[in-house]
Amino acid sequence: MATTTVSQSLTRGGGFLISACKPEDIVTPADLTGDQRLIGQTAEEFVAKEVLPLVPELEQHKEGLMAQVLKKAGEVGLLGGGIPEEYGGAGLDKVSSMLLSEKLSAYASFAVTHGGHAGIGTVPIVYFGTEEQKKKYLPRIAIGEIISCYCLSEPQAGSDALAARTRATLSPDGRNWILNGQKMWITNGGFADLYVVFAKVDGEKFSCFLVERGLPGFSVGAEEKKMGIKGSSTVALFFENCPVPKENLLHEIGRGHIVAFNTLNAGRFSLGAYCIGGAKKVLEAASKYAKERTAFGKQLAQFGLIDAKLAEMAIRTYAVESMIYRSAGLIDAAIEAAPEGTTKTEQGMKMLEEYAIESSISKVYGSEVVDYCVDEAVQIFGGYGFHEDYPVARSYRDSRVNRIFEGTNEINRMLIIQMLMKRATSGVLPLIPAAMKLAEEVLGGPSYEEGSAGPFAAEEKAIANGKKIFLLAAGAAVQRFREQLSERQEIVACLANVVMEIYAMESSLRRAQKAANRQSGDSVALMGDATRAFIFDAADRIEREARTALAATLEGDALRTQIAVLRRFAKRDPVDTIALRRRVAAAVLTGDRYPFEGR
Repeated sequence: MATTTVSQSLTRGGGFLISACKPEDIVTPADLTGDQRLIGQTAEEFVAKEVLPLVPELEQHKEGLMAQVLKKAGEVGLLGGGIPEEYGGAGLDKVSSMLLSEKLSAYASFAVTHGGHAGIGTVPIVYFGTEEQKKKYLPRIAIGEIISCYCLSEPQAGSDALAARTRATLSPDGRNWILNGQKMWITNGGFADLYVVFAKVDGEKFSCFLVERGLPGFSVGAEEKKMGIKGSSTVALFFENCPVPKENLLHEIGRGHIVAFNTLNAGRFSLGAYCIGGAKKVLEAASKYAKERTAFGKQLAQFGLIDAKLAEMAIRTYAVESMIYRSAGLIDAAIEAAPEGTTKTEQGMKMLEEYAIESSISKVYGSEVVDYCVDEAVQIFGGYGFHEDYPVARSYRDSRVNRIFEGTNEINRMLIIQMLMKRATSGVLPLIPAAMKLAEEVLGGPSYEEGSAGPFAAEEKAIANGKKIFLLAAGAAVQRFREQLSERQEIVACLANVVMEIYAMESSLRRAQKAANRQSGDSVALMGDATRAFIFDAADRIEREARTALAATLEGDALRTQIAVLRRFAKRDPVDTIALRRRVAAAVLTGDRYPFEGR
């Protein structure tokens, strides 16, 4: 599968904070090739025909049914996207994989099952397996002959994965690793055939092992009783003197954290894509209901506050979609530009780490947007939204776990800033010179130079100033707390929120500009409306988060001075966002769907 052809400015991960890309530098849904659209259509049709009719039975955990559905997905080529062609997979580029994830998300329990197998259950072997391990397992994983799963969490070690207690010791004859311990919350664990298990060799060296079902001393617990994603399998695993063949060590002893964290980076990115699909589906349901239900002699769709909800659901989904396509395009371009002598698989592994910041942003922002959408959908449905006979009740329950999956959103907020600071101090990302340049600008007083011109001049300025606001707040926090900044989690979270808003703002604007450069018309104008509404409100959120961070960092005259600078950067003219949202809502209601599909 060829990657989308588009001009790319190959920047480092996190580089969007100190440099501006051009519209032609990003990938958008309008750039999808015919082959990529066919992949999305195949996935969508599979879910409609093979999954959705079985939802009642899947929700009741009919024995063996989800495993059968997953194997059917393998038969039509929907499980091997992340597996290289030489091992029986499709070797899909990142944009295609992202589209596949989105289109499989109409039923969250199946999306979770698919991701547990074809995503985090496969990535460790693709990137870290030996040639023998890849040949043995990947072709069978690609067609669903065997089902895989990822086993990291433990009862006492959820977010703090390195605190795992599961142990591995080499047997006296040197032929097996003997595993003892317990794993918790394992997706697909009830019916998987292959388990990617993390344990500490001799209780110290965090490592990874491939464990096949049926080994002595290995047992699977009962299905957990969950609030949502009831159709998926989630169990505990138990190891009691379980012998795992020595050759089933994955990667190197003591390097399991490399496997675990890079796999989570991939999982976080994919989770953001699954969330796009979930948000679009619930928007569709809410729009249809708003026209069917009447109150006070009118359709719900005729009430401004209902329209505002539909519009905001579409606008936030548009922002997430824009940033995730942008990230996928960056990764694909970087893989294509692999140095001579470096395979695409090797380069892909490097890019998981390079764009870890963007992956965490996708996960956090995507999961919180889909949560917002399902919550507003329940509100539009009113009392019926609280009833299990209506689809939004299940969507509400199912979406909540996304903020916990793949590292909680709190952990990911910490990671965003931690990774940025690490890159800044190592010189990989020149944040420090950018902050010093900003300090000179602040000392120089207000500038009266003319800003950029054009239809999105105000939005361009808001984004540029948002980046300055981040440097202002982050610089103050680093100067005050230095190495102890990580202990000031509330401040770190504020800074992470600013970073995420900047990425979403710029991605949305570049997408709208790229569309406008290609053509004109109502659909392009509507994209401009969504972009303007989103950026205006996001700028408000940036100002609020920065003010909170500064107030927790400084005091007295120093605080008053910095707040004055913040006000200067945050200053902008008012925008009639109500009118913008009304136009977006009208488009949603016209088609009963997300109005920017494929654009």
